[in-house]
Amino acid sequence: MLYVQQQPMIKKAERSGGSSSSWSRGIEEERLEIVDLSGMSLDSLPNPSLNLAIICKLDLSNNNLQNIPESLTARLVNLVVLDVHSNQLRRLPNSIGCLCKLKVLNVAGNMIQYLPKTIDNCKSLEELNANFNKLIQLPENIGLELRKLKKLSVNSNKLLFLPRSTSNLTSLKLLDARLNCLRSLPEDLEKLVSLETLNISQNFHFLRSLPCSLGLIFSLVELDISYNRITSLPPSIACLNKLQKLCVDGNPLMSPPLEVVEQGLYAVKGYLYQKMNSPSSSSSESPSTKKKSWVGKLVKYKTFSNGGETKRSSSHEEREAFVMPDYKPIDTLASPRYMGIFSPRRLFSPRNYFTNYS
Repeated sequence: MLYVQQQPMIKKAERSGGSSSSWSRGIEEERLEIVDLSGMSLDSLPNPSLNLAIICKLDLSNNNLQNIPESLTARLVNLVVLDVHSNQLRRLPNSIGCLCKLKVLNVAGNMIQYLPKTIDNCKSLEELNANFNKLIQLPENIGLELRKLKKLSVNSNKLLFLPRSTSNLTSLKLLDARLNCLRSLPEDLEKLVSLETLNISQNFHFLRSLPCSLGLIFSLVELDISYNRITSLPPSIACLNKLQKLCVDGNPLMSPPLEVVEQGLYAVKGYLYQKMNSPSSSSSESPSTKKKSWVGKLVKYKTFSNGGETKRSSSHEEREAFVMPDYKPIDTLASPRYMGIFSPRRLFSPRNYFTNYS
């Protein structure tokens, strides 16, 4: 059935296989708000006579669409939610930049290599899901233009880097960039003042180091850096007072050593705190000038004072425990053709989570 939701009533119109004629069947134009054309095996979309300016949500997911007409997108001027996940799209129309009211964009499960630069014009965008595509890079100015973005999910792509401007996403709460080919992270991560969840796991042999600014994201609650080639954690991580979950397994860690890691999050932070205050720590890591830079920022934010104690988030002593991972289901994993990306080694390898309990 083709569901057309209206206010205050819901009307249903018959759906006929993959026929595009069902687009406007049974629709009362003046009251239309939500159009659901998902799972209709559509190969293409018509150029409807319907007034597209009255649609606030359009669901075209789970079809066989290879492109979205430029002219159609340009007329969706009041669209708030666009869901085109699990199609065969290789590109998004440039006219997506006309969707100035768009808040949620789901393009997961396609074959997109590049997002159009015009996406920078979607100033109201709050959630972008581009998981399971073939993205090689993100728009360079994404962090300068999409200042309201709260969730950015780009896992299971071919990204080599995140744009430097990513650090300017001050409203961002979740960044999921696992299962890519990331070589490094942007330096000025401390600008991500709202970030609570960061997942950069399973970039495997590509990701070998983390910037010191990672420990300046004071809002961070969950950090997953598992299954990379990281040998040393930045000492600044000791200052992440809100951090509750840290996953580091699958890395050839030397600092902190394995015996410290096995003791849990509190032991890891204690080890890193001692290293941060050690006079010799700068010689084994980054140049002293760089260390002075981020240590100066820690003092500025009153995270610690030269020889003082780190401020603890809980009023009584923390307890650690290993818990099983509680990953939420990956959004839009709707097509069997994407299941192959999970090998048995990835699915069944043990994952150690460190948890703070207050």
